[in-house]
Amino acid sequence: MTLHMGVWTPLPHTIKAEPRMEAAVERLQRRGSAQGPEDAYEFALEVLQRGERHGFEITLVAARHLGPDLDAWVLASALAARTSTMKIMVAAHPGIHTPQMIAKMAASLDRISGGRAAINVVNGWNVDEFTLFGNGAWLPEAEDRHRRMDEFVQVMKGMWNDEPLDFDGKYYHVENGLMPLKIAGDTPPGLYATSQSPEGMETIARYCDHWFLADKGDFRKFDETLGFVRQQIAAMEKLAGGFGRRLGYCMSANVVCADTEDEAVRQAEALEEYGRIRRYNKSAAAGVGACLVGTPQTIADRLRRYEDAGLDLMLFQFSPMIEGLDNFIEKVLPLLGRGSQATVRAAGAGRR
Repeated sequence: MTLHMGVWTPLPHTIKAEPRMEAAVERLQRRGSAQGPEDAYEFALEVLQRGERHGFEITLVAARHLGPDLDAWVLASALAARTSTMKIMVAAHPGIHTPQMIAKMAASLDRISGGRAAINVVNGWNVDEFTLFGNGAWLPEAEDRHRRMDEFVQVMKGMWNDEPLDFDGKYYHVENGLMPLKIAGDTPPGLYATSQSPEGMETIARYCDHWFLADKGDFRKFDETLGFVRQQIAAMEKLAGGFGRRLGYCMSANVVCADTEDEAVRQAEALEEYGRIRRYNKSAAAGVGACLVGTPQTIADRLRRYEDAGLDLMLFQFSPMIEGLDNFIEKVLPLLGRGSQATVRAAGAGRR
């Protein structure tokens, strides 16, 4: 098994403040300030093109509807036009998006990118986003949100079939649904999702292709986190096996790499503190609990152990983004037997 590598697409809400991004965010919030392509877009493109040159295989374009971020699906299309190998996974929120429209947009992105589209199905948490952009679509009960997600995935996948779709659910109704636009390849875009609830896990086991695992939330407890990863994979293997399926297993990780363990810990603690300032800052610190904190050798060793545990994909975030990515490429990749020009296979376990 090979542990594949991905990188978050940097958006204003997913990275700790950097002067270049601070200026970009300020411009995005002023009318008439455009002077060519937005720097927020150019910054994201620079990260992805850098990653692509060094063997990174997939990116996640997250969505923050109430922030100054560019829309995830529009940004994904722009990135697809200027990248060549990296798969582009875009967030979709049941309730804010309809599954029929996401099926159409994903097929469009798949065509534009030459078969590189993927989808991250996310139930979301921001009530205000659902109120404004979903026209009051927030569901207060978790059970209802899980049921809507289940129907969402079924309808979306059904729209990619060659036969008309009829679906009568609690949240979605489709009669004779047929989409003339077809996906680029023989298999549809990969579906990635995360949930720790029994209902959400069952939906993922039945219909999705890749499961994002949770960490323990404490970067100081690697062995405990590794054991938790093994437990999660074993549980999902059993659940998915009951439906005759196998999934790919993924994890998000905020990499904090330094020349000494003490310096790495200091930086990780500062990142955690930044994430506590307000809810939106938490995105910048997300993934520190994956425990990729330490010297290059520590990080490389832990990645190998995650690979042995059954992980297929690590989705990396760095802070600062470009400096951290370059540091990882220079100091960690060679320890993994992947030089700066390494070529690796398609992300995750592939489409199913």
